Amino acid sequence: MAMAECQDTTKTECNFNSYYNAAEDAYRLRKAMKGCGTDEDAIIDVLTSRNLCQRLEIAKTYKTTFGRDLIDDLKSELCGDFRRVIIAMMMPTAVYDAQELRRAMKGLGTDECCLIEILASRSNEEIQCINDTYRCIYGRSLERDIISDTSGMFRRVLVSLLTGNRDVRCEVDDCLAEQDAQCLYHAGEKKFGTDEEQFLSILCTRNRSHLIRVFDEYQRVTDKDIIDSIKSEMSGDLENVFVAVVKCVRNTPAYFAERLYKSMKGDTSGHYRKVLLCLCGGED
Repeated sequence: MAMAECQDTTKTECNFNSYYNAAEDAYRLRKAMKGCGTDEDAIIDVLTSRNLCQRLEIAKTYKTTFGRDLIDDLKSELCGDFRRVIIAMMMPTAVYDAQELRRAMKGLGTDECCLIEILASRSNEEIQCINDTYRCIYGRSLERDIISDTSGMFRRVLVSLLTGNRDVRCEVDDCLAEQDAQCLYHAGEKKFGTDEEQFLSILCTRNRSHLIRVFDEYQRVTDKDIIDSIKSEMSGDLENVFVAVVKCVRNTPAYFAERLYKSMKGDTSGHYRKVLLCLCGGED
């Protein structure tokens, strides 16, 4: 099924408060890519100053006005990481996530970090959108693909996250929080070996407010942060996914800030650097 048929997933991402003219933007983008050379600065200026719904409307107007596909033109005119970020900006979030998950599992090897980053950080609603969009684009089950590409407890954690069924209430049961903290303690620090299933059943199902209380209680009981305990009790992909879940429960933006920092240790340059700075509001 065509990607365009999956783009109704952007409804919650629309914000048309600021004035813009899709036709003017479409003409400016066409001018930036027509003839010899490409005006990358114009492309950056137009696309980084519009929200996702506006960019999708610009793409539709571009096709109506010029009979050309904007994403195809951008792909042919741009290259490297700069092209990757610009193309990503033109996709509904669920479509981008679905494509990244497919890329992570296609061919030889699996990009476990990609699977973890997306599935550990998205809300129930976003997970359901990703599931629907993945099936819409590829005609196959995301869960089935994850099951075939992963194994063991790591696979079970990903499948649990993929259900998008975490408790979304803000209620905190102090007695249950104390009980959960004790369960995690007895499943890890106080046990020879580790009962990973207890970590899964608590970390992947309880609501965020409740888990924050559990983490505080765990610190009080063990004098150790829950992340430190996970790192000492587990390893590899299982350690990474549980750590990501805890970090996203505590503060999802902080989790992505850390991921961004680690991904840019070699710094960025050129138009790629410029578009990233525009997106994050930086000036230099």
